[in-house]
Amino acid sequence: MGRAAVKAKPLHKRAMVRTGRPRRELAGEVDERILDAARRIFLERGLSGASIDEIASLARAGKPTIYARFASKEALFAAVVMRNVSTVIGKFEGHAPTGRTIEERLTRFAIALLTWALAGNTVDLMRVGISEARRFPDLANGVQGMARQCGEGTVGRLLSEVAQSDGLGVLPAFAPERLAMTTQCFMDLVFKPMIMRALFGEKLETLRAEIASHVAGRVEFFLAACRQGGVK
Repeated sequence: MGRAAVKAKPLHKRAMVRTGRPRRELAGEVDERILDAARRIFLERGLSGASIDEIASLARAGKPTIYARFASKEALFAAVVMRNVSTVIGKFEGHAPTGRTIEERLTRFAIALLTWALAGNTVDLMRVGISEARRFPDLANGVQGMARQCGEGTVGRLLSEVAQSDGLGVLPAFAPERLAMTTQCFMDLVFKPMIMRALFGEKLETLRAEIASHVAGRVEFFLAACRQGGVK
């Protein structure tokens, strides 16, 4: 024979080629790459200036892969924001504030909440959403509503648990039908003022240094209102 014979490898020794959908863990890794790339581009260029082409290049994923997961650039931005919210909220899963009194427990909880919220990209992503509110009002309202609902649900659960452990659960403010309003009051007093200052451009380092003193006074006022029936 003019050409050396090449023996075919037995079927059981041939390299197996995967077809069909990727494994779940690989699909999850692609999702994370896309969201990481999108967050970086949105933070650098805003929603209007970002392009799916650039996100796809940075994520090492094709545009069809992105659009198979996210219907539009706006949907991708919403997913980035909600992943950030879920990361912060996830830190409280199973979290039980410690302290001898309810004041101490709520103070430590609120300090942790603000510390995490004023770290990372949370404020920067909120600024991007606000800057695009005129062009994409439905998106801004939808993202803000989802984030608020997610955050207040977790905070409300922790407030209820802390109140029950301290015997304050019998107060009207912590009754099931009033808990949502009580939670909103807590967020308005403790959380939102610092976040608003951050959104208006105050340095995060300065705000972080004020967290402890800010929280102590607000928690004291909040509990006094609850005990006096002021949260209705």
